[in-house]
Amino acid sequence: MNDTDSGILIVGAGPTGLTLAIDLARRGVACTVIEATTERPVNPRCNTTSARSMEIFRRLGVADEIRRAGLPEDFPTSIQYRTTLRGEELFRLDQPSSGEILAGKGREGWSTPEPQHRISQIYLEPILERYAQGIPGLEVERGSRLVELRQFEDRVESVVESEGATRVLRCDYVVGCDGAHSDVRRQLGIRYQGVEALQNFVSTFVRSPDLGRLAARDRAWTYWTYGRRLASLIAIDGADLWLNHVAFPPDHDTEGEDPEQLLREAVGGPVEHEVLGTVRWTGRQLVAQRYREGRVFLSGDAAHIWIPVGGFGMNTGIQDAATLGWMLAAVHHGWAPPELLDAYELERKPIGEQFASAVASAARASLVAASPDIHLSGAEGERARAALAARLAVTEPHRYSPDGFSFGYHYAGSPLVVGGEAQEAISMGGYPDRAQVGFRLPHAWLDDGRPVLDVLGPDFTLLRTDETTDVQLWVDAAQELGVPLVVVDLPGSHPTPLLLVRPDQHVAWMGDAAGRPVELLRTVTGRAAAHQR
Repeated sequence: MNDTDSGILIVGAGPTGLTLAIDLARRGVACTVIEATTERPVNPRCNTTSARSMEIFRRLGVADEIRRAGLPEDFPTSIQYRTTLRGEELFRLDQPSSGEILAGKGREGWSTPEPQHRISQIYLEPILERYAQGIPGLEVERGSRLVELRQFEDRVESVVESEGATRVLRCDYVVGCDGAHSDVRRQLGIRYQGVEALQNFVSTFVRSPDLGRLAARDRAWTYWTYGRRLASLIAIDGADLWLNHVAFPPDHDTEGEDPEQLLREAVGGPVEHEVLGTVRWTGRQLVAQRYREGRVFLSGDAAHIWIPVGGFGMNTGIQDAATLGWMLAAVHHGWAPPELLDAYELERKPIGEQFASAVASAARASLVAASPDIHLSGAEGERARAALAARLAVTEPHRYSPDGFSFGYHYAGSPLVVGGEAQEAISMGGYPDRAQVGFRLPHAWLDDGRPVLDVLGPDFTLLRTDETTDVQLWVDAAQELGVPLVVVDLPGSHPTPLLLVRPDQHVAWMGDAAGRPVELLRTVTGRAAAHQR
C-alpha cells in the first residue's frame, strides 16, 4: 500500500464531480477525481442542461462546446403530447433549436445569456471529462474505487483500490459526488430522508431508423404519449437513438413489463428497432440528513435524489458544485477560514429540500393518467382530448421552462450574505427580475453586447453603478484581508450604488458608500456573523 497526497479528492466522475473538479482546478486547487466504473452507463439519464448550468459552464469555458453537441443544430426542442406517436396531437410546447440559440434569435428577450440546452448526459459527460483532463493539476482516474475513509483533525486519508492494488490518498477534503448509492455517504453513516417511492419506471434505450423516420413528419425533442401507460419518447441524437420512459404507480411490479410491448404502445404500432439497454427504476423524493461530516462533503445525487421531471437532479448537483467549489478554493488559498465551509450545508440543503418538494408536486400533476376516452372518435373523444389539453396547458409550461429553478433559488438566509430578506418557497416559474441579496445577479446585455455575468471577476466583484461613489475603502479592506476583489463600473444598471457579488455570481450585499467594507468582507468570507442590515 502506497501513500500519496492529493489536495482534494472527488469521488464520482459524473457531471457534479467533473464540474466541481474543473472549477477547483481553474481556481488553482489540485484535485483528483476517482470513478469506480471504467465505462459509462449505456442508458441515457438526464437529457436537459438547465440555463443556470449553462451559465456555470460558460464561466468555466465549456458552454459553447456543449451547446454544439447532442441534437443537430436545426433540430427543434419542442415537446408534443399525443394519444400515441402515430395518433392525434393533444398539445405542444414549441421551443427553439440550438442553432437558433447560437444565432441569438430573440436574445433581447432572454433572461440569461445561456438558455437551457437539450443534450443527453451520454454526450455531456465525455465533453466535461475531456475538458477536465486538459487542465493542469486535475487528474481523473477511472477504475479506482473508494474502500475506506479515515478522518483526522488536519486531513482525510482515503483508501483507494485500483486494479487490485490499494493506496492511501492524504487529502485536505473529500467530496462524495458518487450518486444515489454513494459509498461516501454510506461510510459517513448518513441516511436519506423523504419519500422512498413516487413512481416506478421502465426506461428502454433503442436504435430505430424507423422511429426516426416516423418522428421526422413533425419533429420534436420529446413526445408524451397516452397509450396503456403514460410514456415519453425522447430524441437522443435527432435520428436513430431514442429513449422510451414509461411510468407506473409506485406499488406496480415492473419486472413483468415487456419493453418491446411498451414501445409498441407508445408508438401506436410496431417499429423495427434494436434494444440497447433497459433500466427499471424508482422515482423518489429524498434528501440526505446532512451534507457534511467533518472534512467530507456530499454533492449531487449523493446528497439528494428525486423524480426526474426535467433533469433537475443533475442540474441541482451542478449548482452544488458551483457553491462548494469557490468555498473550498477560498479556504485552500487562505483568504477565508475553514468555518466558511459550514455555510455549504446551510445554503444548499434548504435548496435540495425545496426542489425535492416542488419536483414531486410537479410530477404528481404531470403524471396523472388521462381518460381512455381520448382515444375515442366523435364528440366524446374530442371533449376528452380538449380537457386533457387544458390540463396540460397549466401543468407543463413551467416544467419545460423552469426559470424559477435556474434564477429563483437563493441564499438570502445564508450567514455569508448581508441584507437578505425572507422569501417565499422556491417555485419552478418564479424568480426576481431585479438584483436581490442572495440571488444570482440578474442577466443584462451591456452596450458592447456582452452579458453582465461575463464582466464579473473569478472571485469577489464590487459592481459600482455610480462612478462618483468612492470605492478606495473597499480596495484597501480587500487588500488588508487578502480577499481577491475586482471593481467593475456598470453605470445605472442596478438600484444601489454598490453591489458585492460572490464568486458563484450570487449577490452578497447591496448598498452605498456608508457600508463598512472590512466588516462586510469579513462576513461574506465566513470570518464574522452577518449583522449589518
